[in-house]
Amino acid sequence: MAFASFDSQRGSAPVSDINMVPLIDVMLVLLVIFIVTAPLLTHAVKLELPRASSQVNQAKADKVEFAIDAAGKLYWNGEPVSREEVVERFAAAGKQNPQPEIHLRADQAVPYRHVARTLADASRAGLTKVGFISDPENP
Repeated sequence: MAFASFDSQRGSAPVSDINMVPLIDVMLVLLVIFIVTAPLLTHAVKLELPRASSQVNQAKADKVEFAIDAAGKLYWNGEPVSREEVVERFAAAGKQNPQPEIHLRADQAVPYRHVARTLADASRAGLTKVGFISDPENP
C-alpha cells in the first residue's frame, strides 16, 4: 500500500511504522477459536466414585539384640552363639525383607577387634542398620 505526501522532502523515504491491524485481526481470530474449543476439552462424565480408606502396610523390621561381653563371648538375643553361627545368622538376616535392625551392646572392657569383626560380618552379609546401645552417663 502506498502513502502519498505533499511534503517533497520526505516523499521518497520508506515507511518505518509497523502495521498493527493484521496482527490484531489474527489475535482476535485465535481468541475466538480458543473460546469455542475450551469447553469441549473439559467435557467429563460426572460419576460418584466409591470411597474407601486404605493404609499402607509397612512391615516392621525385626530387631536383633546382639551382645559382646568382656570375655569376648557373643550373644544373639540373649542366647550364646559362636562366631560361625553369627556369620550364618547375619547372612540369613541379610536376605530378609525388610532387614532387621542389629542393636549391638558391647562391654566397655571388650577389645575393639571383637566389635570390628562383628561389624565386618554384618557388612559382608549386607546388613546396613546397625546401632550401638550404651548406658547414659550420670550427671
